[in-house]
Formats: sequence, C-alpha cells, structure tokens
Amino acid sequence: MKHLRVVIMGQGRSGRDIHGLHLKKDTERFKVVGVVEPLAERRNRAAEEFSCETFSDYKELFGRTDIDLVINSTPSNLHFDITKDLLEHGFNVLCEKPCVPTVEQFDILCSIAKANGRKFLVFQQSRFANYFLKVKEVIASGKLGRIVHIGIQFNGFARRWDWQCCLEFNGGNLANTGPHPLDQALNLLDYYDGNPNVFCKMDRCNTFGNAEDYVKLILTAPDRPLIDLDISSCDAYPSYTYKVEGTRGTLKGTMAHIDYKYFKEEEAPKQVLVKETLTSGEEKFPAYCGEKLNWYEESWDGDPQAPFIAAVQTYYDQIYTLFTEDIEHEIKLNQVRQQLAVITEAHKQNPQIS
Repeated sequence: MKHLRVVIMGQGRSGRDIHGLHLKKDTERFKVVGVVEPLAERRNRAAEEFSCETFSDYKELFGRTDIDLVINSTPSNLHFDITKDLLEHGFNVLCEKPCVPTVEQFDILCSIAKANGRKFLVFQQSRFANYFLKVKEVIASGKLGRIVHIGIQFNGFARRWDWQCCLEFNGGNLANTGPHPLDQALNLLDYYDGNPNVFCKMDRCNTFGNAEDYVKLILTAPDRPLIDLDISSCDAYPSYTYKVEGTRGTLKGTMAHIDYKYFKEEEAPKQVLVKETLTSGEEKFPAYCGEKLNWYEESWDGDPQAPFIAAVQTYYDQIYTLFTEDIEHEIKLNQVRQQLAVITEAHKQNPQIS
C-alpha cells in the first residue's frame, strides 16, 4: 500500500492531539516524515513519538520534493501567510479551521493552488460526525415530513483567556467552534449555488479577550428550512445539539443520544377545513381542534467520543483516495468559501465585535 508522506506543522491541540493522534494509528497509509514546531520541548517529543525529522521553521522544507502533504495546524492568524507560502513553493496543504478570516484571502489561496497544480484542503471533519450523519439520515428518510426548522446548539458555560479569544488571532466562538456547526448547517441548507440570508447577534460575556463568546446565527434561503444556530459560552443548561421540526414529527438529541417521533400521514384521521364555529354535542359547547395521532418513536445511541474519532478517520480516508485514486474530497472549496462569506457577514452586522 502506498504511503503518503506527511509533515505536521504545530504540536498544539490540533497538530498533536487530532492530526498526530490519528496519523500515529493510520501507519499503513500515512507516514509522518516531519514536524515543524518552534518549541524545542515539543520538537523533541515529536521526534520520539513519530520517529521523524523536526524543524523549527517551515521554510526549512523548501526544495523538498518527497513530501505529499503539509498539515497547517499553526495558530489561526498564521494560516493565510503560511499556506500561501507553502502553495507557492509547490506543497499540497491541508489547513486547519478556521481557514482564513476573509473570502478575499481564501480566493487568493485557491487561485495559487490552481496555478501551481497543488491540492488545497480545509479540515472540516465534523461533516462526518456520526450524530450528524444520523440527523441527515432521519431527515432524508422523510419520516419527519417537510423540514421547517433546524435548531443547532453548540453551547456550554465557560470562561476563556487564551489567544483564541482575541480578534487579532482570528479568535472568537464563531471562528473557533463555529466552523463545525456552521459547516453542518450549510450542508443541511444545501444552498451552495447561492448565498443564504444571514442574521447574526454577537456578544462578549465571559471572555477575557475582545472576541465574541456568544453567537446567534439565523440562516434562511428560498424553499429551505430556517436554521437557528447558537454558539454560546453562557449556557449552563445546554439541552440539545440538534432539534429538527417537520410537518410530521420532530427530532431532538445530543452527540450521544437522539430521539425522534413521527406519525404516518396515511394513518392520520381524515380532516377537512371547517370555517364555522366549532362546537361539541347537541348542547353546542365550545370545542377545539383535537385528534389522536398514532406516534412512532425511535432513538439512536452513540459513543460521545466517537464523533470526533470517526469523523477524523473518514476525513483522512478521503484524503487518501484523493491522492491515490483522484476521487474528489466531499469538503469542497466552494462550500468553505460560502462559510467564510457567512462569517464575514456576521461580523459586518456586529461592528462592536471588531
């Protein structure tokens, strides 16, 4: 089996604990041949963990032709300059999210990648999380009828004081956590040929930085359900991850457990519109619409840790087939671009968070 030779840039939470953790297990297909990390302690540890070369500066890679992919898991504010530099020097790049702050920067990277015949990928692995795939499966089954409203909550209660709560580092809830549920939301909206209508309210609540830690984002598009996304750090009672309301039923659940109930149209009592006053019995007592529906209830249980592990696995499965069989990755650049356009509009509507 062909090995893809990979260099990981950064040994932080993403570079080491997500990409590195996976690549240490997926050794039949991938080989980590280098790690770029400015901290000597992390370089030394990476050399032991991966049995690879280490570098303090990514520019030491320039001129190499034996590297299939560079994973850019550096701090968010460095993504654009480093990815641009790598693409211009002939490397294929997988960039962590948030990719870049603006659509304009993203278009530049896409243009450079195309001009140099390089692959440019963005790590949006949550598209493949098992709970999200279950939500999509239930929606696609038609059991809930026409979908009217999709509520998504990536909430919790937390105070934050690291670099990711600072705007100068492209921080904030929408940039840090947001790319996960926003990618899912836009995938459910399935309006990639246009731009959805966006309403956004941001606030700073418990953060020690200057970026937002509360986001309410509403997306609408013609003939699509309304999508209501919350990313709040001041919710001490988070109740669900997904709530989907349809004309024949509802789904509600978390990343670990989902319930959904629905009725079958063919089994429902036949009703006709009555415009006259509704009454009950010969005495003509006041009446209200009421009927008995035969509800069907189903549930799904998943390992709360599995969404992250399985999603990364699927993402890397598609990286491998992209490089070895030229099969297109499901996370397409125009989809990432749409996400960045939504984020840009959200910040435009909240000039106090700038």
